[in-house]
Amino acid sequence: MVVVATSEAAPKREKTKAKQRYLKRKKERKKNRPKAVVSGAADDASESEDDAANEPETRPPDVKTTEKPPKKRRKVVGEEDEDVEMGEVAQVQNEQMETEALPSLPSFPLPSHPDAPSKSALALQGLDQALVGAELVDAAQLLPIPPDGEDDGGTGLSERMRKRLVDLGIVELFAVQTNLLPFLLPQDSRERALYRPYNPPRDVCVSAPTGSGKTLAYVLPILLSARVVTRLRALVVLPTRDLVAQVRETFEAVGKGRGLKIGTATGQHSFSHEQTQLIADKMAPLAGGSSRVDILICTPGRLIDHLTGTPNFSLQHLRFLVIDEADRLLAQSFQDWLAQVLAATRPPATSAATPSGFPNQHDAVAPSFRSLLPYRPTTDMLHRKQPSCQKLLFSATLTRDPGKLAALDLRDPKYFVVQGAKVSDGVLDVAMDKFSMPATLTVSAIVANLRYKPLTFVQERMVVCEPSLKPLVFFHIVLEHGVTNALVFTKSAESTERLVRLFEFFNMGVVARAYSSDLTAGERKTILEKFKAQEIQILICSDLISRGIDIHHVAHVVSYDVPVDMRKYVHRVGRTARAGRPGEAWTLVEEQEARYFKSMMKEADHLPRLKRLRVGDKELAGSKERYEDALQRLKESYTK
Repeated sequence: MVVVATSEAAPKREKTKAKQRYLKRKKERKKNRPKAVVSGAADDASESEDDAANEPETRPPDVKTTEKPPKKRRKVVGEEDEDVEMGEVAQVQNEQMETEALPSLPSFPLPSHPDAPSKSALALQGLDQALVGAELVDAAQLLPIPPDGEDDGGTGLSERMRKRLVDLGIVELFAVQTNLLPFLLPQDSRERALYRPYNPPRDVCVSAPTGSGKTLAYVLPILLSARVVTRLRALVVLPTRDLVAQVRETFEAVGKGRGLKIGTATGQHSFSHEQTQLIADKMAPLAGGSSRVDILICTPGRLIDHLTGTPNFSLQHLRFLVIDEADRLLAQSFQDWLAQVLAATRPPATSAATPSGFPNQHDAVAPSFRSLLPYRPTTDMLHRKQPSCQKLLFSATLTRDPGKLAALDLRDPKYFVVQGAKVSDGVLDVAMDKFSMPATLTVSAIVANLRYKPLTFVQERMVVCEPSLKPLVFFHIVLEHGVTNALVFTKSAESTERLVRLFEFFNMGVVARAYSSDLTAGERKTILEKFKAQEIQILICSDLISRGIDIHHVAHVVSYDVPVDMRKYVHRVGRTARAGRPGEAWTLVEEQEARYFKSMMKEADHLPRLKRLRVGDKELAGSKERYEDALQRLKESYTK
């Protein structure tokens, strides 16, 4: 049987989905629209042709061929065909949109931003709820002290203490003292007990302006606490030795004749000497410790030395733990002093650290530590007693850091915030990182030709100057504005020494001395005493004494170098206008520092109080020759 080969038809090209949809819609349109003879015949013809082209050819099954079919070259026009098809589909869709009415889309309101939270809400984020509910105290509040009689005038002080205060010239209590003393000296005798193991006292945090009487606010409750035998019951921690000496003077002056023993630990004396002054018995270990003092005033570093290296030095009897200048002390570790001090006020978890063999020494052991003794009263076995140590924190710039506050392990704390009567939006100044200035440090208008005026005009002033002329501007305000009895703050001990030398070479007839960490403790004490006696008119110092030092006659504070932050500015300015006395504050700002300094003041909402004093070449012309001569002499003194 002979098979005759025939040429095969071209391979069938599969229809794309778009093509299939197009054909389907075409048929539907054909059914729905009115038929036209010509166009219909043409469509039928083209459709029949397409159908015929798409149908496979039928051949006899017995026909074969030996010749290979000629290879047909495939058209490379697929992309073009697809573009044509897509264009046809788009045209169909446009026709449908024209003929059919699309339903309208629903309308939605335009997006809008939610109302921004208020500054007060943002400021209170993350704060302790006790700080949010702090008691606000008007800084202008005063309470007269009646010198005698049974009526204490609401002060809560005994007649003997009131007489002592009046003898010292203290005739009224300031705002912080008026509100804090009733809290620390309650009328209920049970709450005024020295130890309250079943009802321990609440801790206290106080934020008040510098010079508002914070020291006296904690000195009075400590001195009025009852005691029978000598135990270390009050511990005052301060950042510098100078503050330690000043606070000791306050304790001794107010507590004269009460029989309380006061000690200090600053490292100024040898370690063995301090041990002798603090501890009665260093030989045998005692369960209750041993102490020669009722009140210890110290720096944190030296305190840790005695906790770790002095036998029988114990804090178990502690009733008051005062942390003055708290923001600075909490920012510095000092060998993790805070954690060690707090641990020493609490009994250990086990009795392993308690000396054995003291079954009859219950009177020498603090109530909360008696459970560690081998023999103890039945009541101590049934009821766990808590430490009665009350923590008192004081600062003009109290921290709002929740982490640092949590490290204090405060017990139901009570916050007192002393600030002005007008508080915008009811926001705490401490929560907004705003800092209060002394009430007597106010602002008056300043003009270019201002001359020295009496201190009834109390001002904060800023003088912008060239760096090379800053010493001359400082000498100008000393001469022209009567800046004496002044503290001048520089950025370092070297700057202090250099400015003092230049001041002496300029020879203005005013006595100026340096006060910095380069001097020994004895030299600093001598210079400070001469300044208090007004034998020295200007004390040029570093930030060593920018915190807490109270010198009554300081009428001016000059920031020769701009403070690095607002906290330093607050503490510097706080050395004047203390306890209701007037004062003036000056800040010398170099031209390249002016923008930073103004922005810092603006963030603290303090820029409107700061007025600018302009000192130009005309004002400085008369002193330039003498200034250049002083500079030359200073240069020669350093080259020798």
